[in-house]
Amino acid sequence: MKTNDIMARLEAKYPGESEYLQAVREVLQSVEETYNQHPEFEKAKIIERIVEPDRIFTFRITWADDNGEVHTNIGYRVQFNSAIGPYKGGLRFHPSVTPSMLKFLGFEQVFKNALTTLPMGGAKGGSDFDPSGRSDAEIMRFCQAYMQELINCIGPDQDIPAGDVGVGGREIGFLNGMYRKISRQHGTGVLTGKGLTWGGSLLRPEATGFGLLYFVENVLKKAGKDIKGCRVAISGFGNVAWGAAIKATELGAKVVTISGRKGMCEIPNGIDQEMIDYMLEMRSSNRHNVEDMAIRFPDKAKYYAGEKSWRVACDIALPCAFQNELSEEDAKTLVANGCWCCCEGSNMGCQPGAIHYFQSQGVLFGPGKASNAGGVATSGLEMVQNASHISWSKEEVDIKLKSIMRDIHEQCVKYGTQPDGSIDYVKGANIAGFMKVATAMIEQGLV
Repeated sequence: MKTNDIMARLEAKYPGESEYLQAVREVLQSVEETYNQHPEFEKAKIIERIVEPDRIFTFRITWADDNGEVHTNIGYRVQFNSAIGPYKGGLRFHPSVTPSMLKFLGFEQVFKNALTTLPMGGAKGGSDFDPSGRSDAEIMRFCQAYMQELINCIGPDQDIPAGDVGVGGREIGFLNGMYRKISRQHGTGVLTGKGLTWGGSLLRPEATGFGLLYFVENVLKKAGKDIKGCRVAISGFGNVAWGAAIKATELGAKVVTISGRKGMCEIPNGIDQEMIDYMLEMRSSNRHNVEDMAIRFPDKAKYYAGEKSWRVACDIALPCAFQNELSEEDAKTLVANGCWCCCEGSNMGCQPGAIHYFQSQGVLFGPGKASNAGGVATSGLEMVQNASHISWSKEEVDIKLKSIMRDIHEQCVKYGTQPDGSIDYVKGANIAGFMKVATAMIEQGLV
């Protein structure tokens, strides 16, 4: 297998699908040497099969706003690979959603889910609907219309969606309500991220951010470092950033930034509990304006319009907002200001140039498919609780999450340790996930 030959064919076949092609290239470059050591993979054409989704559903969504005006959006569900279990992956509501974006996210999800050790395949879905500024009633009507189509391709043992950008607990509630009404089935666990009164798991909203910091802890421990006293720059202020801020603060670090679409807030003395609690209000307001933090706490936070979190001096950078949010120039700024660790809380949060620069400078770098797997891992734990009709305590879930993130780190170390003793976490995560999925595909034949 030659990565460049395969990428040339995919680029000709899917011109313009930049996010998807970027994700595929990163994985293929990492696994090429390992793949070529397994002639059975080549014989079964594993690469040609694994880079193509099993199926893509596309559908129209029609809904009415509070003024009675009719709107039409496009909905998707990309079921990428189910070799190790039913499809599992989030739903994203954002105007930038395209098939390319969802193919990239679904492809990444395949390997991320494999790393969790739980039996889950990979999928992703969503719509170009923008929930910003919409009322709860409008969001409810959209979610209900979306579920009327999505229900045709999901099920508790087939495909289990969760939340993602633009889809939080409120949206999952509206989606689940319509699913239950149409299917007349209760307690199926067909969606994860549910409310605690109807099948949700404790710690799920915090899980991606908590898991991110547990992974960072393992990376730092392996490198002989400690997170206590470290300055942490976080982007975003949604669930991932919120969970990361909570856990980083608990572990003794100082969170010095959060950010939004239009700018960032610097918090010189570190975020405190009152500010962390206010992040939830900011998320539920639908304003998506991080300046609200500086307005609410003018003596603690300062807002910089048009700026990113990466302009502030820090030890650890945690991109927790969107794909490709951290550029090579941002990486150079971070390193110049003393940053020595970066782990992705968002999916593919760093551009390729940024990753290469970090690695060339000896910066500890954790890729999203490993470092942000805590969310889907806890979704998997929610599925187990639903199937068993039980509910674990917060402490039980947290212990399991810590264990899963430790196991993910160990897999990365196993496959990513280089001859000089350094660890390439990107290569380690990609090879570990790929080997599990590829082996499962071989053992199940040409399906």
